[in-house]
This record gives sequence, C-alpha cells and structure tokens, in this order.
Amino acid sequence: MTRKNLLTATSLILFSIFTVIAQESDKKELSLTEGSIDNQFEYIFQKANNYQDYKVVKKNWLLLLKKNTLDSVARLEKELATSEQLTSTQKSKIDNLNKELASTNQQLATVTEEKDSISFFGALINKPAYKGIMWGIVAILALILGFFVYKFKNANTVTQEAQKSLAELEEEYEEHRRKALEREQKARRQLQDEINKQKLTKTK
Repeated sequence: MTRKNLLTATSLILFSIFTVIAQESDKKELSLTEGSIDNQFEYIFQKANNYQDYKVVKKNWLLLLKKNTLDSVARLEKELATSEQLTSTQKSKIDNLNKELASTNQQLATVTEEKDSISFFGALINKPAYKGIMWGIVAILALILGFFVYKFKNANTVTQEAQKSLAELEEEYEEHRRKALEREQKARRQLQDEINKQKLTKTK
C-alpha cells in the first residue's frame, strides 16, 4: 500500500469515527423529558416507526409531548402575567415620581421669584444655596425616574418576548396537532383499505 493510499484510508476511518461520535452525541441530546419542544418533536420523528410513507408514533409519546407543550404554555403565561404585573407596578411608581417632580419644579419656580434670604426648615439661607438643595432633590428624583423608566422598558421587552414566544409555541403545537391528525386519518383509511382487500380476497 502506497503512502498516499494509507493517508486516504486513515482519513476515511477518522471521518467515519467522528461521524459516528457526532451522531451518538446528537441522539443523546434528544429526549422527550428534557430539552426544547422542538427537540422533543425531533425525538419523536427520529424514534417513530416507518410505515410506507408514514411515521407510526406511540400514543404515550404524543400524550407526553402534549403535556410538555401545555406545561411550556402555562409557564409562559405565568411569566407573562408576572411581567404585566411588574409593568403595572412600575408604571404607577413612575406616575407618582412624575407628580413629585412636577411639584418640586413648581416649588422651585416659586422660590426663584422670592427674596434672596429664604426660610428653610426654620433657618434663613441664601437663594443660591436653596437653589442648590432644590436642584439636588430634582436631580435625585430625575435619577430615580430614569431608573424606573429603564426598568419599565425592560419589563415591556420581556412582555413582548413572552407574548411572541407564546404565540410561536401555540402555532407550533397547532401545526403538529393538525399533522398528527392527518397522519392518523391516513393510517386509518389505509388500514380500512387493507381490511376491505382482505374481505374481497376471502370472498373470492
């Protein structure tokens, strides 16, 4: 055997080994009890028995897949409800902060029209110092408002993503249910045809 043929044979053997390892790894990743709904569908598709152009799926597999799908939908609905509740709470806090900020700005506008010396908590302080205090309060409220606006936007993003995921999951489930029903109807028709053929054969 030449060196070139030896290298070629070695390469083919290594490629075959890596292919088998990769296939075994993929098989281990697919499961009906773990992983995404898509992986569970793939598991059923790969494990189902072949009958001509159809796939014969165990009933308990479909029931387990249905349960897992419904559990995923319920979890997404729960997350969506939590996000909506969080959004509502944060919106209420933001409204309150807006009111406080508006009130503070109004007080600040009134203060700027008064005398240089202002009574603040019973003590007279000059106008620039008073302005500094008030603007400090405004800045703190603005920072707090910005924080809650940020959290509110994040909550909206989570809500939208959860709604999108829920819609996609429901669509995927309906599509699978429709295909499974079609396969079952075709199998029943084919079985009935076979029964009819057997009856005709016996009659002859």
